[in-house]
Amino acid sequence: MRSLEDILESLPGLEQSLEMACAWLTDVAQIRTDELPGEGYKHAFHKPSWKGAFFGEYSAAQQHWDFFCPIWHGGQAVKALTQAYRLTGNDRLLEASQLGAEFILNNQIQSGDDAGMIYAFEDHHDKINTSAILETLDGLFALDRVSSGNVYRDAGMAAAKWCRDRAWVKGEGIVLDLYDPQEKLFLDPAYPTISKFAGRPLADDAIWLTCFQLTDDVLYRQAFYDVLECLLRTEQPSGNWVNYGPCLREEGYIHPRHAYWWGRPMIAAWRDSGEERFLDAARRSAQWYVQAQRIDGGLFRSTNLEFKTASFGHATSGIVCAAAFWIELFQATGETCWLEPIQNALQFAMSLQFVEPKDPSLKGCILEKVLPPDGTDASPYHIRDLGTTFFIQAVSELLAAVRRQDLKIAT
Repeated sequence: MRSLEDILESLPGLEQSLEMACAWLTDVAQIRTDELPGEGYKHAFHKPSWKGAFFGEYSAAQQHWDFFCPIWHGGQAVKALTQAYRLTGNDRLLEASQLGAEFILNNQIQSGDDAGMIYAFEDHHDKINTSAILETLDGLFALDRVSSGNVYRDAGMAAAKWCRDRAWVKGEGIVLDLYDPQEKLFLDPAYPTISKFAGRPLADDAIWLTCFQLTDDVLYRQAFYDVLECLLRTEQPSGNWVNYGPCLREEGYIHPRHAYWWGRPMIAAWRDSGEERFLDAARRSAQWYVQAQRIDGGLFRSTNLEFKTASFGHATSGIVCAAAFWIELFQATGETCWLEPIQNALQFAMSLQFVEPKDPSLKGCILEKVLPPDGTDASPYHIRDLGTTFFIQAVSELLAAVRRQDLKIAT
């Protein structure tokens, strides 16, 4: 396998899978009413309106929906749908993306000491996770690029400024991560950490560098490299960061999207600075995923330092994040070693897509996880919107890259 075009040829039906995944996100997972349908939600923390949000969790056994931080999940879904819209020109995807962004903007503080902050509840019903705000912003900026006016950009920049001014520990490369909006202070982190500060080196989506590129405000660029230097100092194991949550440091288990959030931005740092050490760091993180990838192309949530796993608890979102990471790294370096892992990851995800399910809530989505047996014959399938969202992102990035190459050849 020598090119991204070879991957497309090896995966017939990939564009149809993309179309089905987008339809699930817009027509099944997205909420179109202010009030939540039904009841019994464990993680539906208060929102002024749920219109535009995406259901994040679905139990196939119970046929029941729930959420886990609909703010950042929504931001990534907005990004995915915007990417797919740019490929297809399907206005339905743009409309759903705008609706998702409106949900986020409706949860942003407009004035006062915390102006710009987004109510990104994740681990607690009354505490904000800075990481969840940062992981929302790339979706707003992506949507801004295909929209008139500056509504989404302004909202994203206001949130980024709040995070920079309130949460960044300058010189330490740490971003404080658990905020109590009532007491207006940061609390101890939810997970064990090696940092003496209540936070982590958050480089997610290289958003600090994006903010610098949008504004020329050098403080954002300074924050970006401050965080990356911290990541390079505390890298363990090679290409990953077990000493920060949500990894389980004592058990040696590494979160499946950890190296994506913090390893992939190293490519952006290399492009911006020209320093090879950042590209080398990206390669190490990408290689961690290669070693964690199973023979069928998948990934498990609980992967330990020796790359051993449990038998259940898959994390499809993790391996399609890796695919997106590998796609960008291949484009940056031309190294063909990343092509087979990309092909295997996308083939695995396609094999987990519900094409003709009896349950209409499943049609088109990508299965995230198979749960351990519980002594019954109930379905072990657990759906997370992230599996489908990141599949859409990875496939969109692949198709966009191939189209750019085709255009370059044609001209």
